[in-house]
Amino acid sequence: MAVVDEGAVPTAAGGAARWRMLLRFEVLVVLALSFGQDAVYSFVSIIAKLTAKQSLNQQAAGLNGSRSSRPWLDFTYQVLDLGFSFVIVALVAYLLLREGASLRALGFDVAGGWRDWARGAVVAAGIGSAGLALYVAAHALNLNATVVPTSLPDVWWRVPILVLDAFRNGVTEEVVVLGYLLRRFEQLGWSRVKAEVGSSLVRGSYHLYQGFGGFVGNFVMGLIFCRAYRRWGRVMPLVVAHGLIDTVTFVGWIYVAPHISWLPK
Repeated sequence: MAVVDEGAVPTAAGGAARWRMLLRFEVLVVLALSFGQDAVYSFVSIIAKLTAKQSLNQQAAGLNGSRSSRPWLDFTYQVLDLGFSFVIVALVAYLLLREGASLRALGFDVAGGWRDWARGAVVAAGIGSAGLALYVAAHALNLNATVVPTSLPDVWWRVPILVLDAFRNGVTEEVVVLGYLLRRFEQLGWSRVKAEVGSSLVRGSYHLYQGFGGFVGNFVMGLIFCRAYRRWGRVMPLVVAHGLIDTVTFVGWIYVAPHISWLPK
């Protein structure tokens, strides 16, 4: 798979230097508007947790919380949050169009059909089971906070919103952190290994609010996703995998977790 479009790179020495400078600035802006911003907040969050009086595993890291005590207003906020979060994907699509490419260059389309879903399901099963084991171990070793996947009230839209949120995470993270960043890092002259480590570090960093287990688990997940992306040349199987992992996590917390005594709650 050719991640880098060499035709988009200026050949003149001065033009190439200016192009790389603009590309670095572009990457910083995209990250500052999305997962780089999350990483900064995540770093502050883990410092706050580590300096609190309670031990780390006695503190909670919450996801998918309510935005209002009024259900319909809460629903409205949830839908708005889902909608606006895709703007970063639209920005990446625009930036790719400016260089004569598109999201298809990242393999973000439906051309893969059932094969993308089959591959995604296999990856999700492996990553999900290993991630759960790592989380339980890290929590027991006081290296992770107690992750609460959802605290939404028991209303009719809870599960649909959680499923949409799960696949929102899959789309935004894999398009931006996997496909886009690998493409840009290599266009900047990074080696494949350096680009994969860089992308995975970004992924791990914005999960640091969960604890060190969250950081390590997502860093390793990032490395695996990078290799799968190289092999298949498509982000869609990883979008599917991410969406399935988060769906099982969010919905499973409601219906399965209460019946599992060894799961941290």
